[in-house]
Amino acid sequence: MDAADDLTPLDPAYKTLLRVQLAIAALILLAAATIAEVAIPGWTGVVWLPALAVAAYALIRVPLRRYHARGYSLAGERLRVARGVIFRSDTVVPFGRVQHIDVGQGPLERVFHLATLTVHTAGTHNASVALPGLSHGDAVAMREEIRAAIRRDTR
Repeated sequence: MDAADDLTPLDPAYKTLLRVQLAIAALILLAAATIAEVAIPGWTGVVWLPALAVAAYALIRVPLRRYHARGYSLAGERLRVARGVIFRSDTVVPFGRVQHIDVGQGPLERVFHLATLTVHTAGTHNASVALPGLSHGDAVAMREEIRAAIRRDTR
């Protein structure tokens, strides 16, 4: 396989998107910790402080690790997607196997002008490869590049 240096990083706004998603989860965790603090009289901070520490770590460190653990390469009639912090995955999709391509955006992705490119392939095992964290323009351009390569192959 290619070296990790050959991979294109995701859009930097993806780190902010991850932080917002984790902040929403952290607020829920801290609300539950607050309820537990109120329910346990005399144990002030025993639930809330660890929950706050976990939330702070998640907001500071996790988005950076997830961002740097992902990358892609679009070259040589193939799409390569690398991801994973603990369990690494390096997937190569030859354009000849592509059935269709989706560009999707959730509400938070729209706010940050990001998109997820999903490539569906023939077969049942790992039949879809999703690449989140692309700028919307890049995702659309990649979809069109893959589509043009598929058209060349079918002629």
